[in-house]
Amino acid sequence: MKPFVHVNCAMSADGKLAGPDRKQVRISSDEDMLRVKTLRRSYDAILVGVGTVIADDPHLTVKGLNYDENPIRIVIDPNGRTPDSAAVIDERAPTIIVTSSLCTKEWKNVSILKSENETIDLAQCLEILGGIGIENVLVEGGGETIASFFKAGLVNRYTVFVSGMIIGGRTSPTPADGDGWLNTDGVKLKLISSEVLGNGVLMTFEPY
Repeated sequence: MKPFVHVNCAMSADGKLAGPDRKQVRISSDEDMLRVKTLRRSYDAILVGVGTVIADDPHLTVKGLNYDENPIRIVIDPNGRTPDSAAVIDERAPTIIVTSSLCTKEWKNVSILKSENETIDLAQCLEILGGIGIENVLVEGGGETIASFFKAGLVNRYTVFVSGMIIGGRTSPTPADGDGWLNTDGVKLKLISSEVLGNGVLMTFEPY
């Protein structure tokens, strides 16, 4: 059985995840950051794409939790671009790196989930993760990774914090980045709830 997939992100009021240089920008309010910390505690795994690892070098851990208590960290990295010095492969929590069949790179302190193909089949990946006991996954970015989950029809819940700030830039990343694929109908989402958190609003959606 596939794990439940929850996409969570924060964007500016003009729909940007970061600036044109793709470096991390403080978008969330203090209230939203506290929400995300609590949210992470409730998931078996936190997943990001390798672009987020390279740009932001996140730990993807919850402060105060030890190795066994932290969610499993998962990186979608088809070509093995995760640096050996990346924080996401330290010893604070277990880590899985998902690669294509062509990738030969190995890392210390990491489990490798190698695709059977030259591209990564996310549905197959989720089936394998479910088979090892992962019941739910929190997808935190970046834009291309989030878009790939929507494109594959694998998203069960989408929460987005919209901050009271403008970033700008035609090349700045968005929550559904990368190559376009949508027809005129798009991906239909039902608004479940909205909540003001500091100088912004949290919206929760579920796909039809």
